[in-house]
Amino acid sequence: MWKVKDEFYELRKVLETASTKDKTVILTTLNEAWAEPNSLFDLFLKSFRTGNNTAPLLNHLVVIAVDEKAYSRCQKLVTHCYFHKTKQSSKMAHEATFMSPIYMDMMWERLAFLQTILSLGYNFVFTDTDVMWFRDPFPQFTLDSDFQTSCDYFNGKEFDMQNTPNNGFLFVRSNTRTIKFYKFWVSSRNTYPDLNEQDVFNQIKKGTHIQELGMKLRFLNTSYFGGFCQPSKSINRVCTMHANCCTGLDKKIADLNTTLEVWKTHLLSLSLNKAPKRLDWKVPNQCLLGQI
Repeated sequence: MWKVKDEFYELRKVLETASTKDKTVILTTLNEAWAEPNSLFDLFLKSFRTGNNTAPLLNHLVVIAVDEKAYSRCQKLVTHCYFHKTKQSSKMAHEATFMSPIYMDMMWERLAFLQTILSLGYNFVFTDTDVMWFRDPFPQFTLDSDFQTSCDYFNGKEFDMQNTPNNGFLFVRSNTRTIKFYKFWVSSRNTYPDLNEQDVFNQIKKGTHIQELGMKLRFLNTSYFGGFCQPSKSINRVCTMHANCCTGLDKKIADLNTTLEVWKTHLLSLSLNKAPKRLDWKVPNQCLLGQI
């Protein structure tokens, strides 16, 4: 229980308040750069408020702020905020260049934090802040899969390890299998010191550890969970759109704004009882030359 005053006392309070009846929370991380007005965090929240049955999900969103300014802004905009203080907090406030030492530390620190969430007994949907939410994703998650991750590229086979995963959006159930897997994943940084946590995941999914744990890993169809790498082609099925295959904050903001406008146009056409037109997200545009 969160009433036990150990190092996770404040975190337990936030998680218990935000969780669903089955102890599930939605998590995202936030730093100063992405929390600035009219930056990614504003777009992220806007997508929830304009999506189909997504606004109520904000009641279960926990924003993990990694610096003081992000925490302050979070408190003004959402109900559940948690300040995750680390030795790197002051360095994590600004936009980190992809694969820079600060970026690497941020990603591995985040992974260790997610391990803690599982250890405390909570299931979670983790979502990067550059993911737009258009529909409630929960109906698309299967009950018998332990770890369900989005993909940069989906080959049509949801259990095929040859898929190209992107762990910027995933659903993980808290159980012995996933807790042990996250512990192994975090420790694998020592085995692959030059790789980020995503690339390490790509390495360890090829090994035998997942099978030995009995963990069921499922890859999510980009028809429902698309991104700039492989956008969903169905406006009637899409749940999320991720600004993957893109580097640069300004580029992400520009193209995500475009996706929101496309979504709002779709909603307007529905209200006018017009037949849906062929889906054209008009992105990537600014992000076309970006890579991630």
